Amino acid sequence: MTRDLSRLLRPRSIAVLGSVWAENVIAQCRKMGFDGPVWPVHPSKATIGGLPTYASLAALPAAPDATFIGVNRHATVEVVRDLAAMGAGGAICFASGWTEAGEPELQAGLVAAAGAMPILGPNCYGVINYLDGALLWPDQHGGRRVDRGVALLSQSSNIVINLTMQARGLPVAYVACLGNAAQVGLAELAAALLADDRVTALGLYVEGIDDAPAFAALAAAARAAGKGIVAVKAGKTEAGRSAAASHTAALAGGGAASSAFLRQAGVAEVATLSELVETLKVYHVNGPLTGRRFCSLSCSGGEAGLVADLSARHDLSFPAPSDAQRQRLGEILGPIVAIANPLDYHTFIWGDGPRTTDVFTTMLAGYDAGIFVIDPPRPDRCDPSSFQPALDAIVSAGRATGKPAFPVASLPENFDEDLAIAMMAQGLAPLMGLETALGALSAATTEPGRAGWRPLAAVPARSLHMLPEGAAKERLAAAGVAVPKGVSASTLSALEPLAADLAPPLALKGLGFAHKTEAGAVRLGLASLAGQAAMPGATGYLAEEMVTGAVAELLIGLRRDPVYGATLTLGMGGVTAELLADTVTLVLPVTAEEIGAALQKLRLWPLLDGYRGRPKADVAAAVAAAMALQAAFVARPALEEIEINPLILREKGAVAVDAVIWEEMP
Repeated sequence: MTRDLSRLLRPRSIAVLGSVWAENVIAQCRKMGFDGPVWPVHPSKATIGGLPTYASLAALPAAPDATFIGVNRHATVEVVRDLAAMGAGGAICFASGWTEAGEPELQAGLVAAAGAMPILGPNCYGVINYLDGALLWPDQHGGRRVDRGVALLSQSSNIVINLTMQARGLPVAYVACLGNAAQVGLAELAAALLADDRVTALGLYVEGIDDAPAFAALAAAARAAGKGIVAVKAGKTEAGRSAAASHTAALAGGGAASSAFLRQAGVAEVATLSELVETLKVYHVNGPLTGRRFCSLSCSGGEAGLVADLSARHDLSFPAPSDAQRQRLGEILGPIVAIANPLDYHTFIWGDGPRTTDVFTTMLAGYDAGIFVIDPPRPDRCDPSSFQPALDAIVSAGRATGKPAFPVASLPENFDEDLAIAMMAQGLAPLMGLETALGALSAATTEPGRAGWRPLAAVPARSLHMLPEGAAKERLAAAGVAVPKGVSASTLSALEPLAADLAPPLALKGLGFAHKTEAGAVRLGLASLAGQAAMPGATGYLAEEMVTGAVAELLIGLRRDPVYGATLTLGMGGVTAELLADTVTLVLPVTAEEIGAALQKLRLWPLLDGYRGRPKADVAAAVAAAMALQAAFVARPALEEIEINPLILREKGAVAVDAVIWEEMP
């Protein structure tokens, strides 16, 4: 269901219920200059916040566009029902004590009472509209009126309050909280905020994503509109998901699935609130960046060295200047200055606006974007005026080249708020703190998601069982994945004659174990099965011809995810898979090209690619195996998890020598 949130987010009239909370909302609207009517509703008080009250909702002059409900949870349900009946535009449900307190039936009753009328919450702090001065917000905040800016959407009210207190020059257009998101969810509220043409980007603090396909669609629409989304994703552990059944469950946890989803949806992910704010500044001024080739300029070798060292932690490139750039920069700066990138241009041109502009413009013209490290002296104790020519030169270089130019203070406090706001007004995004700035710029270069990409639908939890390995390998073979020649039986005595046609060396495995090596249920290099002792706890046995000619071992794991549909984990395999933890995770569906690119991100990728003269592994065969497994996973929803560990890669071909499959109980 698509609801119209425009009246709630951009109200022309506001009703407030409650006493203290209502008074706070009135004070915040007055402070921010809201020019529409604010109607307090109270059955006994004559005035609230200096405004005359209305004894009931029915007594209001009209149905309010937006209502802040600051009464107890049981009364909230009745208020929402009355508002919906009178055609109100929407409401903030402030009270706590619903599903989060063990009363899901009460929350369901609230949603039923609302009907088609949008509500935020319950257990929700509210919404701030800094564009129109409309606040359904019962507390202090640090924002100001703006004509355009970014939207902040949070699943934590305290976090977003903290973000409003930033002194970094970021113009904030909206602040919104979701609370329990009983009716309006993350994607729906985010889309409504981004629909305002005055909103330039979206910053998220999220603990969970309620509708992954809808969120992916939102992200695609935002990118098409030139609006970037950046998120801090909290709660990355996968509590309740057993990691004991497979390596994949352990290696795909810890936020790997959520990070993969955000990346594939084209959403930038950052780890800190500082990076969130700085990335939003980049998006506000420049939109999503389209290239990673950066130049760095500073008047100090120390600053140039810091940029070079810190950039190694981020996915940014600092290529050397071209011959033409070297020649021109040498003409301006003289023979003493070494022309490089990062560039220490020394202080020979300090204070000379035209020459500084020439250097900055010449350097920036050859790159996708530029970093200009500059720390003006603190204005309360020093005179920063000598830095103005360099700041002006950054503006001029950006305008002359049409390239993003970023003034960067090595320490965040070295750009005060007034200076940051002034630079934003000139079309610059001042970035505060060198390492934070590099992280923000790396995030701002996040590539858009693949056109039309949506994750698979999530499958409800169900009872599962693990297939015997022989049956699992039959499934793999049917899907087109090569497996060793083998035979299975319930007892060793029954297995021995069946294995007579197998060519040694042989592998003998006990069945019924998720991790056979740890259970002592694997014996390798056998000439025959004669004289082999039983394996305690085994439910059956499998004998196979051992695979020779191994170049590398890979892990390939697919598993259902309760939020993101299904994931594919790729990594260096074998018994040390979890110890190495050298994996990448993707959210299905994926292409062969995306799988190949993911494999190249492994730390031990060189071992697959002929490191130091070693044979190259048949990576194409690994990609084909992963694509075959994906097809099987999509075609058979009963499958819960497939893990191959290891997939033996040869110079030609790949063979799955160990497989675990979990599926729905028949």
